[in-house]
Amino acid sequence: MNKILSLTRRCMEDYDMIHPGDRVAVGVSGGKDSLMLLTALAKLREFYPIPFTVEAFTLDMGHADGVEPLDFTPIGELCQELEVPYTILNSEIQHLIFDLRKEKNPCSMCAKMRRGALHAALQERGIEKIALGHHYDDAIETFFMSLIFEGRLSCFQPVTYLDRTGVTQIRPLLYCGENLIRNTARRLELPLVENRC
Repeated sequence: MNKILSLTRRCMEDYDMIHPGDRVAVGVSGGKDSLMLLTALAKLREFYPIPFTVEAFTLDMGHADGVEPLDFTPIGELCQELEVPYTILNSEIQHLIFDLRKEKNPCSMCAKMRRGALHAALQERGIEKIALGHHYDDAIETFFMSLIFEGRLSCFQPVTYLDRTGVTQIRPLLYCGENLIRNTARRLELPLVENRC
């Protein structure tokens, strides 16, 4: 965990991610990356030289016909342990995409709808910063996918301001490799919630 905290703090400082008084939302899917990010930011908040607060948000996709809803209780318990406010945002995205539209390739539409719902919730609450769990391996993968499929050199930025919503996205785990995150999450016994996609 100390290694992750060190790399996360260095990334935050290198890219000027945190400003005094920031309310930082963490989009928590229940996967290892978002839970590790939540844990790291909750711990960093205690000794980081710039004061900031952390809030966790999970977008519940609802359920499709014949699919059991996910149980986010373990994430709520972790948030209580970390003293981080936790909000579950209810939606019918899964029902809309699979039952009504019967999408064959739902990933792109699903991602847009999730992002839209999350950003709308942050705007309602006056939160202007969201931390995403993308890590070093994600950046490398994105770079090569862009090169192979689009023929250009491109990757997501560590800090991105979205002018349509007024939300700034930060990626504090960018210096952390996936193996480090996976092994640390296992050691800490973080309560992963299985994504059925």
